[in-house]
Amino acid sequence: MRVIDHFLATSTGGGTARQGDVFDPNTGQVQAKVALGTKADLDRAVDAAKAAQPAWAAVNPQRRARVMFAFKALIETHIDELAHLLSSEHGKVIADAKGDVQRGLEVIEFCCGLPHLLKGEFTQGAGPGIDVWSMRQPLGLGAGITPFNFPAMIPMWMFGPAIAVGNAFILKPSERDPSVPVRLAELMREAGLPEGILQVVHGDKEMVDAILDHPDIAAVSFVGSSDIAHYVYSRGTAAGKRVQAMGGAKNHGIVMPDADLDQVVADLSGAAFGSAGERCMALPVVVPVGEDTADRLRQKLIPAIEALRVGVSTDTEAHYGPVVNAAHKKRVEDWIQKGVDEGAELVIDGRGFSLQGHEQGFFIGPSLFDRVTPEMSSYKEEIFGPVLQIVRAKDFEEAVALPSKHQYGNGVAIFTRNGHAAREFAARVNVGMVGINVPIPVPVAYHSFGGWKRSGFADHNQHGMEGVRFWTKTKTVTARWPDGSPDGSNAFVIPTMG
Repeated sequence: MRVIDHFLATSTGGGTARQGDVFDPNTGQVQAKVALGTKADLDRAVDAAKAAQPAWAAVNPQRRARVMFAFKALIETHIDELAHLLSSEHGKVIADAKGDVQRGLEVIEFCCGLPHLLKGEFTQGAGPGIDVWSMRQPLGLGAGITPFNFPAMIPMWMFGPAIAVGNAFILKPSERDPSVPVRLAELMREAGLPEGILQVVHGDKEMVDAILDHPDIAAVSFVGSSDIAHYVYSRGTAAGKRVQAMGGAKNHGIVMPDADLDQVVADLSGAAFGSAGERCMALPVVVPVGEDTADRLRQKLIPAIEALRVGVSTDTEAHYGPVVNAAHKKRVEDWIQKGVDEGAELVIDGRGFSLQGHEQGFFIGPSLFDRVTPEMSSYKEEIFGPVLQIVRAKDFEEAVALPSKHQYGNGVAIFTRNGHAAREFAARVNVGMVGINVPIPVPVAYHSFGGWKRSGFADHNQHGMEGVRFWTKTKTVTARWPDGSPDGSNAFVIPTMG
């Protein structure tokens, strides 16, 4: 059986004895094994990175950007290969998989302009004969710990800016779908990146702790569940590292009475159920304002959800595919039962879904709840599956309060034709990213991505200028050049021999 090993500058010496299973979510069968690394594997990666990084940092920014340009071209050439590889381990349909790669590639495109973004500030004449300027310099060695749900996009969000500004980088992807991150590292090497600058290690908590504790790793970026994000942030910062840790989400979609409900239903079908709901920017909670709005929305949602096609990841007609593994399937189905037990109305039950010929696959049909209340734990927690909950709000004030008071604050959307309502909502809601008639408000690559409250433990967001700031440190120089020469002669007079 195929073994997915680390991607290191030096040999691992035959790999590790510990291995994890990599499933095909479409069949439920183990398709590969992944090496679960140890501290010794990490030490080898760190040693190689420390040896390579100073020379990489000394390369001028324009030449580093050329590697990013070459990598961009290789990704575009290999996007079909990457999408199929991603789908085979994650389960998302090919169109979603290509979107995963494309959104990561957009950050790489942003990194191609890093020479401009690395320019510092300069003040001439800050005092008599004094000039002051600042420069951005790399931290040295960074690491990224990435989740299973975006095995292409999030690694590129991290290693693209980190490497472009002159750091070396060690990536620890999810052990559930590790092949695409390794392939990205291979393509970076093919693009001209020196050995040791980007390496991939695999592992579980043992590897995560080794990264957080290693004294030579200056910064760590993480995306995952909120409890683990808080752990990573606390342990990493206690070890003196710079840490950004992005956590979970429970994004709300506010539907005002004047909204175009047909468009809302189309948007919710993709935002709530796309990628089987395994997205931190999914829209699993819809908040219609007023009972009439709620009744009309529900009436339109039911046939739209019942028409969704669940299929294998290579089915071009499928709206979404299986979830990532059996444990996650059980977790989502347990949350559905929890919602029923708490008294929510289960309008559409996606449990028990079976795909002919793929009965052992990790498939879940779409589910719809109505009359969910803020007191229910199924509302408070992140389900991370193809489940949409309707929480009815009596008025605009309650609609603003629901996402604002929720423990998560990643994203939120409002659907309305009223500009004043949209402006007021965007200004007042206590959430980090807001969409106005945009169901998944993931910012473009030259802005930054990050949530509030338990959705983000960090001072800096992902990508954009926030990413540049996170992966660099600022040095400020104050210089004075006194008039004259050391012997007191006039410095502006050409010296003679005698």
